[in-house]
Amino acid sequence: MESWHKRILLGAALAAAAVSASAQDPIEVVEPDLDRREVQSPAIDTEDFEIGIFAGVLSVTDFASEPVYGLRAAWHISESFFFEGNYGTSEVDLTSYEKLSGGAPLFEDEERDYTFYNLAVGWNFLPGEIYFSESRAFKSDMYLLGGVGGTDFLGDNWFTATVGVGYRLLFNDSFAARMDVRDHIFDRDVFGEDETTHNIEWTLGVTYFF
Repeated sequence: MESWHKRILLGAALAAAAVSASAQDPIEVVEPDLDRREVQSPAIDTEDFEIGIFAGVLSVTDFASEPVYGLRAAWHISESFFFEGNYGTSEVDLTSYEKLSGGAPLFEDEERDYTFYNLAVGWNFLPGEIYFSESRAFKSDMYLLGGVGGTDFLGDNWFTATVGVGYRLLFNDSFAARMDVRDHIFDRDVFGEDETTHNIEWTLGVTYFF
């Protein structure tokens, strides 16, 4: 009987000693060894205004494709929407009929100056980033836009609707590169009948945010 009591007391003592030892030993926390990348991504921040220049090619209905260049200015009212004003100019060559007939030109040289201006609303429908390295990313936007304005061409001014799509790549908070494709749509009657013309503009440009 005495041996049984000794075994109970010895077991209780060992349990108490184990609890005391575990209470005194600190818990070791293993910190994960992660190599975190530092990615710098530019943003527009408070620079809501954008101005820039562009150059490219303008394809005029019944005429050849000619160089075009101009100015753009935009106001970014939010991350998704912006207002934009555009002014561009080009000079077209002979019409297809003039080239084939070999007769006298149908229009004076000054009438062949093609000038357009418009106001448009843009929507950044596909914002994103472009990674050039593991630690370097540039903000980008794919956008749609539409607007109205005028076109001075062939001795008259034509009310013009403009629709297009573009891509903007920001190198930092101030400078960006842009690529645009736009359709300038207007009705004209210079060849004896009314016709709706689609005049496609392909341009590259650089802009500055401030």
